[in-house]
Amino acid sequence: MPEIAAIFRDWRELFLNQYAHRLKREHRRAIDDINACRTQEMGYGILSSCPSCGKHHFSWQSCGNRNCPKCGHEKVTSWLAERQKEILPVDYFMITFPLPSELRTLCRREPAKVYDIFFKTASTALKELALDKRFLGGKIGMIGTLQTWRRDGELHPHIHFLIPGGGLSENGQYWLYPKKRDFLVAAKPLAKLFRSKFGIELKKQRLIENISSNVWRKNWLVNIKNVGDGMSSFKYLAPYMQRGFIGNDRTEKYDGESVTFRYKDGETGKTKHRTMVVMKFMILFLQHVLPSGFQKTRYYGILGSAHKKTLAEIRLLILTSRGQPASTAKPEIFTIKPHLCSQCGTVMKVINYHARPPPEMEKLHE
Repeated sequence: MPEIAAIFRDWRELFLNQYAHRLKREHRRAIDDINACRTQEMGYGILSSCPSCGKHHFSWQSCGNRNCPKCGHEKVTSWLAERQKEILPVDYFMITFPLPSELRTLCRREPAKVYDIFFKTASTALKELALDKRFLGGKIGMIGTLQTWRRDGELHPHIHFLIPGGGLSENGQYWLYPKKRDFLVAAKPLAKLFRSKFGIELKKQRLIENISSNVWRKNWLVNIKNVGDGMSSFKYLAPYMQRGFIGNDRTEKYDGESVTFRYKDGETGKTKHRTMVVMKFMILFLQHVLPSGFQKTRYYGILGSAHKKTLAEIRLLILTSRGQPASTAKPEIFTIKPHLCSQCGTVMKVINYHARPPPEMEKLHE
């Protein structure tokens, strides 16, 4: 399959000449990093050795840019390994907040401000409603990650929150289970509260003037789903945290002028294809590059950094609290696949993270 880096490399100069006035620093950085990733332009790489047969393996360093289709695998696996240590023995819920289409122009113009407001208001609405005794009456924890695209690549900002099913009592002495296993909070009042808070914050930051008043009268949507033990949902979210909207595995054709990629239709589940001229494809790709330093995954409540040391205590409270029994489903186990020697199958050992190719490999990596 054609690589996105090859597309960007072929069209970089022409694209920059035509769209330089529209590009921000993070866009240029993404283009340059994707072009250089795992090539000689990186200047150094990783040298591994097989402890059994002595075979060496060298690969140029990855760029580490979260939009690069070649990068992120190590970060994804590391993040999943950490989450597996922290999983609580309860059902998890996935709660998804999409922004109405009327706000997309504002998202393009002021992404850092709007997405910060998005995180703040959605998480606050969730915490407030969970504290309501009509629903849970407890303090919840959640991990939220921002995704800005639809499956076809168009802009569609939404946040997925992954939440353990239940929360701590206000005095922190016991665990409160949801009243029903498949119900955490009600979607309609949550969406209404979120809409109100979002509008108030936009007004505070003077971003509301050019938005149609109709958006504040329409019903906003929130999707709430019980997703089981949580690990499968962590695995679903992880790639979105460290990679761009499309990887090399979905680009099917590049003829030098246009790009064809595939995606799965969300309603029918059928595979579809989209073909675009290269310039439009690059614009489509770059609209999902977030501002430099923007934190697209955030932790709240009992899953926040201030509570890391208390997770063991919370796990004990869950197991000793009365009410809904802990999930009996066998949890999915995540394992990290090691780098194996291509000659004998032994696990390779890294001997230098900042190496140049060994003399016998120099020509292979020029």
